[in-house]
Amino acid sequence: MDAQAQPSSPRRIPDFFIVGHPKCGTTALWDMLKGHPQIYTPANKEPYFLADELHPPAATPRSFGWTPETLDQYLTLFEPALPQQRTGEASAPYLWSRTAAGRIAELQPAARIVAILREPASFLYSLHLQFVQIYIEPEKDMRTALALEDSRREGKNLPEHAFWGPRGTLYSDYVRYVEQLMRYQALFSPEQMLVLIYDDYRKDNDATVRQVQRFLGVDDTHPLKIEESNPTVRVRSQRLHSLVHGVASGDGPLPRAVQTVAKAVGPHVISRRRAIDIRDRFLFATPTAPDRQLMLELRRRFEPEVVALSEHLGRDLVTLWGYDDLS
Repeated sequence: MDAQAQPSSPRRIPDFFIVGHPKCGTTALWDMLKGHPQIYTPANKEPYFLADELHPPAATPRSFGWTPETLDQYLTLFEPALPQQRTGEASAPYLWSRTAAGRIAELQPAARIVAILREPASFLYSLHLQFVQIYIEPEKDMRTALALEDSRREGKNLPEHAFWGPRGTLYSDYVRYVEQLMRYQALFSPEQMLVLIYDDYRKDNDATVRQVQRFLGVDDTHPLKIEESNPTVRVRSQRLHSLVHGVASGDGPLPRAVQTVAKAVGPHVISRRRAIDIRDRFLFATPTAPDRQLMLELRRRFEPEVVALSEHLGRDLVTLWGYDDLS
């Protein structure tokens, strides 16, 4: 981090980072940690600042937060934390990022790192649905989206709203688990890293959150409120989704005209949360079951990664994730 990037005065620096992956329970973990009196969590869960790939303009437009442009702006997120509190952030793409590990180590060498890993096929299925939902991925069909990966590596067929950068929809890059962990393990001691398996988290939320609390050095007996966060959904209509996104962002003459009329009609009579609920009811539905043949193909494709991860972590994920029988 060069001299220009240093804070102008001593500032509170985050103590821990939940580095990902997305769709692996990071939001639910964050929501359960933020009620702890010994933990301060900023309103912006995912500032993305320490992943160079996600700096503006790559990280914009964003309706769910903002990406600080300077270190001073970033550190303002943690200023309200009390001296006795732990504070951190949970930018889920940090594990995928090739730069975040080094930036975190430079800013906070004593950082605690939490990563959550999920069976590759189910992970990519949920990730694709999420990308369609938040307007990163315009291709609703997962097989087609995966098939575009080679051309996207060449800079072709990139999504118009690729605010995670040109690599954001290269799905196989998210499943390079061992490579991703080694980037962090090269910079942080084993005592500073906690690697969770999504299955354990889903099986026993309470035990996993208590484990994270102990890892962060806070009281692990504080009452927990267990709830599902950021559930996977299916977009009903890509065309309608695009229109609503355009109206919400004011992108183009028609959406801007709609916004102008809406503001002129009268004052807001419903809350933002209620408006989001209504929008989601029309736009989103429960996901259909993934294509079994495609899931089998993905499992066969990523079997070497699962074997390597099992060896790396010293745990039999091959059996746990059903990779011992791919017939």
